[in-house]
Amino acid sequence: MLDHFCHWLSETPLSDFIQNVTWIIPLVQTIHILCVSIVLSSVGMLDLRLLGVAGKRVTISGMAARFMPWIWASLVVLLISGVILIVGEPARDLPNSAFQLKMALLISVIVVTLVFQHTVRRNANFWDLSPAHRHSAKVTAGVSMALWVAIAVCGRFIAYIDAQH
Repeated sequence: MLDHFCHWLSETPLSDFIQNVTWIIPLVQTIHILCVSIVLSSVGMLDLRLLGVAGKRVTISGMAARFMPWIWASLVVLLISGVILIVGEPARDLPNSAFQLKMALLISVIVVTLVFQHTVRRNANFWDLSPAHRHSAKVTAGVSMALWVAIAVCGRFIAYIDAQH
């Protein structure tokens, strides 16, 4: 079923256009990688604050207010650029186990990020109030960092894992 969808998608005029205009895929990959770096940098700063390692002069809600817009805006651009890359090379991406794992991890980290953001919006001082909350902040940061690193690694492995075998 997935093979049929990939074949169908690769035969569409849009896919044909993306495949045959030589500058589209390199440009979109560059934009995709730049947005990955923005997300990883923003998440890294936020997670380091949650861990209590960096940015201690700024509240967690202050760090969230500073970096969450960058994370969400970059994720939108990543979605758009990712769709373009998939449409251009569906058989390379969709059946690829690294791509599929990346998408599953991405859904997981988006849920973690939404829960974090909801907690900060509901109570800006939640993470700073007690040792138990600071411990949950550290766990949240550890999970977030692990998921984002795994997503980046999976993204790199897409090029090296042959989906056909």
